[in-house]
Amino acid sequence: MLRADDRTEQVTALLHAWRQGDAAARDELLDRVYAHLKRLASAQLRGERAGHSLQATDLVHESFLRLVDQTRVDWRDRAHFFGLAATMMRRVLVDRARRRGRQKRQHEEARTAITLAASPALATAEVDLLDLDRALARLEQEAPRAARVVELRFFAGLEIREIAEILDVSPATVTRDWEFARVYMKAELGGGR
Repeated sequence: MLRADDRTEQVTALLHAWRQGDAAARDELLDRVYAHLKRLASAQLRGERAGHSLQATDLVHESFLRLVDQTRVDWRDRAHFFGLAATMMRRVLVDRARRRGRQKRQHEEARTAITLAASPALATAEVDLLDLDRALARLEQEAPRAARVVELRFFAGLEIREIAEILDVSPATVTRDWEFARVYMKAELGGGR
């Protein structure tokens, strides 16, 4: 069985080969990361409103198709890949919520509830996905790195150490950003409710 470091190095090598135009490397990469992407997608969908039609497999496939379109990405490593995958998953979910909202507005206001289980400060809060997206956009205006930390923790499920590598900062800095972002998001999402 391969050690985690060996698996990380193999994924990084596949990312670099893909960046050089090797389609076979892209396909092998998908085989190697698919299970992890599906776990991330399942975690995201666990908090979705009851009766949603999106399955984890669909979310992975739609997100991966968006990743494939990222032709100018300079893939650094596995953590960078999963960080961008998290961004794509977020975009897929937000785009679906917006479409659903436009369709339902004719009859009633559309709300897509998710649970912020990845954030202990918000673990029991149920939040509208579009509200979450708007709050993240506001946080990004005030503290861009903290917003990226939220995205990487919540949508990618990455650990502090992995986020530190992606952002090229210390783990202590990521921890401070995470704590600030949790308080900020709790105030933004909990205000007036």
